[in-house]
Amino acid sequence: MEIIADPITVNCRKVLAGLKLIGADYTLTKVDYFKGEQKSPEVVAINPNATIPVMRDGDLVLWESNSILQYAADKVGNASAYPTDLETRADVNRWLLWECGAWFPTCYVHLVENCVKPLLGDQADQSVLDGEAPNFHKLAGIMDARLAGSAYLCSDQPTIADVAVASPMHLHGWAKLPLDDHPNVVRWMTEGIEPQPWWKATHVGEGFVASEAA
Repeated sequence: MEIIADPITVNCRKVLAGLKLIGADYTLTKVDYFKGEQKSPEVVAINPNATIPVMRDGDLVLWESNSILQYAADKVGNASAYPTDLETRADVNRWLLWECGAWFPTCYVHLVENCVKPLLGDQADQSVLDGEAPNFHKLAGIMDARLAGSAYLCSDQPTIADVAVASPMHLHGWAKLPLDDHPNVVRWMTEGIEPQPWWKATHVGEGFVASEAA
């Protein structure tokens, strides 16, 4: 599998960390997100959305980060990362859809305001953050309630659902995600996700500095 990505972005890091969890071999073709290389003719030719990551595996081209993780887990046959029993798989799929449809957008507001804007010499707009606060806390509360009785979202060990949901939070300190009222989410992230070797190997730090191991 070839992964076309910039390891600093949420969805690219998601795929790289997920592939390491799954144990899938891949080659990385890096593009520079901040230089807009995802909009190059070469990328648009295989992904008309002009976004990354993109996967090529033989004749198959996949975009959408969560679909790449689903495919890779099934190809490798890792039923721990992507359980095959019907109910657990449906639960994993539910969280994958929730992440891309709800959780990513609310985390992205904080990422843009508190990380991207200052990096580009601008200031965070507190009114934007305040306007997003009710939605963020509603969603974080949903996740906090799920994690009250379990170490991970869908199993007693990490699945691709955990990778997906953690990824929009990957710069949670720098992004100033308001997590104080959601202790189970904090515990899951700091004790369940961040110590994992597949997470450490794809580390992205303040300033969008990616680990060379990615």
